Amino acid sequence: MFHDIPEQRPHTPLLDSIDRPEQLRTLKRSELPQLARELRAFLLYSVGQTGGHFGAGLGVVELTIALHYLLKTPHEQLVWDVGHQTYPHKILTGRREQMLGMRQKDGLSPFPKRSESPFDSFGTGHSSTSISAALGMALAQRLQGQSHHTVAVIGDGAMTAGMAFEALNHAAHTGANLLVVLNDNEMSISRNEGGLATYLARNLKQKMDGPITADLFQALEFGYSGPVDGHNFSLLLPALEQALNTPGPQLLHVVTRKGKGFAPAEADPVGYHSLTKIEPVNADKRAPRPKRPKYCNVFGHWLCETAAVDKRLVGITPAMREGSDLIAFSEQFPDRYFDVAIAEQHAATLAAGFACSGMKPVLAIYSTFLQRAYDQVIHDIAIQQLDVLIAIDRAGLVGEDGATHAGCFDVAYLRCLPDMVVMTPADEAELGAMLTLGYEHPGPVAVRYPRGSAASAQPNGTDTLTLGQSRLLRRGKRVALLNFGPLLTETLQVAERCDYTLVDMRFVKPLDSARVQQLAREHELLVSVEDHAIQGGAGSAVAEQLQQQGQQTPLLMLGIADRWVAHASREEQLAECGLDAAGIEASIRQRLDSMT
Repeated sequence: MFHDIPEQRPHTPLLDSIDRPEQLRTLKRSELPQLARELRAFLLYSVGQTGGHFGAGLGVVELTIALHYLLKTPHEQLVWDVGHQTYPHKILTGRREQMLGMRQKDGLSPFPKRSESPFDSFGTGHSSTSISAALGMALAQRLQGQSHHTVAVIGDGAMTAGMAFEALNHAAHTGANLLVVLNDNEMSISRNEGGLATYLARNLKQKMDGPITADLFQALEFGYSGPVDGHNFSLLLPALEQALNTPGPQLLHVVTRKGKGFAPAEADPVGYHSLTKIEPVNADKRAPRPKRPKYCNVFGHWLCETAAVDKRLVGITPAMREGSDLIAFSEQFPDRYFDVAIAEQHAATLAAGFACSGMKPVLAIYSTFLQRAYDQVIHDIAIQQLDVLIAIDRAGLVGEDGATHAGCFDVAYLRCLPDMVVMTPADEAELGAMLTLGYEHPGPVAVRYPRGSAASAQPNGTDTLTLGQSRLLRRGKRVALLNFGPLLTETLQVAERCDYTLVDMRFVKPLDSARVQQLAREHELLVSVEDHAIQGGAGSAVAEQLQQQGQQTPLLMLGIADRWVAHASREEQLAECGLDAAGIEASIRQRLDSMT
């Protein structure tokens, strides 16, 4: 698929002469197209070496150059929404050579990060925050008696979220010198959905060859200009200059093409949204191991099978059709598939509305994005005890995307909700069984599962799944391991090597209190293991249960400590957190030694 991406570093003499934007500003305008060609070539090469977001960066090469050419960054602040598109920005702001270590442990973050560079004015990862942040910066500048420019670059996909319009609405009443650049490429990760996407597309057809008339943004009291070709410096630079030199809130509508300059990415912007690392030609050619299905694939298969026999099922996603694997469902059941765009709050309450009318909504959402809909989960779903199944993808550590996308908090913020069921499948078979149990349960249910390949079921198989009941996998001595979720392979290795008891707990809520009580009576030490924050997680639920029962048995809680875990491979992150087999065993031995 990626055979056209260069494996050899391209010749980029002009780009190599630029280590900071002030050097970029010494170039003649006639030299900028050459710089764009070299920047695009280097981006192709570097992402091929590391993997990462791809198409969005290719689409904003000229826009990135133009903004740094005209703004006095970092003193004038530039905020990038989401951050998928910021690789060219990083290359031009002193991080060119570090790009070859991006997404690797101790390497560059794949998103803007304030601690990484003064040119990263605001850390991003979730969408639609840029206008709010940039408005705060612009108002602060005014209060401090400064007149620097502040610019937010937001894509038309991110503009579908309500937060973006909350910020636009507020900005109109402040008179702040804020420039919003609407980067319109008709894409988020997938094709954009909804009325705003249709509106922008229609206006593009009307305006590219004609005069600009009043529109949505002018109605919000923004000075609107555009659309302008975002790949043509002779048009883009004057448009930016005019917008920057006009006081008050301004919106410049820039039209770009995702994947620009690389034909395969232009033809398939969804497939080329991101790349995996390209293996060199002389790489090890041993036969690859058979690929196991990903957890999201297990969910997608279950969704289609269940929808085929129950016409009440509807599937909802906030712009994550590919990531959550709703592709087959969207094709087989288009009338029951709802992509609400980047609008997680709406997605949750939409599910509640379906449940009120006799349907069976399944909300497929990443753990990190469910955080954005927490009030709706509480107020609109849980309080009303509505029959909604929340399939929480990317739960736990997510590897190279780092802290912004890690799903380490959902157990803590869901298990405190009355009547909410929270399940933690350990393998492929349990995920399918728990989705079915949750779907049939009359009330709100969350099933959390990680990114990546699903673990195969244990040899003794999955017994009958009953709400709130754990599964004893082996009996041992002294120590009982209580596993919550996908670290069962690691805990089983430790249990077998050290002759410990192992229980697959399955449910955080309702917790199998009878099992906890029995294990506490029979063992010297209980150990909870989870791919989640320790504070407020499943281990905390066990501790609360022990306290309620008056049990004095010591409990060692293993999970993610009270800190942000930086990007690395998932395996490296687990080892760093002491959640690989070696780390789990070492922690247990240390606690046992302290007890003697």
